[in-house]
Amino acid sequence: MKLNAMISRAMLAAAAAGLLSGAAFAQSYPAKPIRWIAPFPPGGGTDVISRALAQKLTEAWGQQVLVDNRPGSGGVIGLAAAAKTPPDGYTIVLGQLANVAIAPALHAKLPYDSIKDLQPVTLVLSAPLILVAHPSLPAKNVKELIALARAKPNDITFGSPGNGTTGHLAGEMIKGATGVKMTHVPYKGASPAITGLLGGEIAIYISTIPPAQPLLNTGRLKALGVTSARRAPMLANVPTIAESGLPGFEVTNWYGVMLPAGVPKDIVARLHAEIVRILQLPDVRQRFQGEGGEVAPNTPERFAAFIGSEIAKWGKAVRDSGARVD
Repeated sequence: MKLNAMISRAMLAAAAAGLLSGAAFAQSYPAKPIRWIAPFPPGGGTDVISRALAQKLTEAWGQQVLVDNRPGSGGVIGLAAAAKTPPDGYTIVLGQLANVAIAPALHAKLPYDSIKDLQPVTLVLSAPLILVAHPSLPAKNVKELIALARAKPNDITFGSPGNGTTGHLAGEMIKGATGVKMTHVPYKGASPAITGLLGGEIAIYISTIPPAQPLLNTGRLKALGVTSARRAPMLANVPTIAESGLPGFEVTNWYGVMLPAGVPKDIVARLHAEIVRILQLPDVRQRFQGEGGEVAPNTPERFAAFIGSEIAKWGKAVRDSGARVD
């Protein structure tokens, strides 16, 4: 009994020491510079959001938060790099729809598991897409587009930045929801696709809002509908696709802060609280609205549940489309 009691006391002491050391570690965090991985090239939405948040964290914590652009494979390379780093809180990554939720179904061999290898911290931004058309298309809204596609199967061409991209899969979702047949034309990126649309090579395209808005303002393109559940504040006169003939249709691009799996909970909580505080700052909200979206912070638990539902939703879309990148 005495020996057992001694062992029990030793185990309790060790556990207490572990808790204390963990708490002390969290209190001292960050004690050195932090790397923030942006899985896409400089200049895009991922880079803009990453740099804004990294700058605010640097100001708040007095430690440099340095953005490391690691582009490639639709964001897969950067997310894989983050997932393989030590879970000490000194590597942060901005995940998004493409590499967190779409990639698991699109790649036969993904170098990470979006659920097991990454720790969600908070959703940052949710941004609708917009269905735009060449002015020559004889359809003023989604209902008329569907009627036109039914009357002329496969005559309407819809472009995308490439197979398996959000724009491609959103177009396939419209086809699946309505039963219409349209011809997909993949381009090598968003810029060539928009150029093709302006030149009349394709009839419609599902775009992010920032590059489309000036073309809508000048009449070079026309808007048929936004993909979010609610109208976009910056395009309040454009109806949603859901209210234009496809009830329940919703597609949003999103960005969220993530860590390698296994980071101590106290550090996750500290980073979460700081990011949520930053997202409420007027200058940050205004800057992010310029990316065509709305600031949408949530808890790590809700973000994890959201990711699970998005993986299921987009996995079906990928399977239905038959898209593969391997």
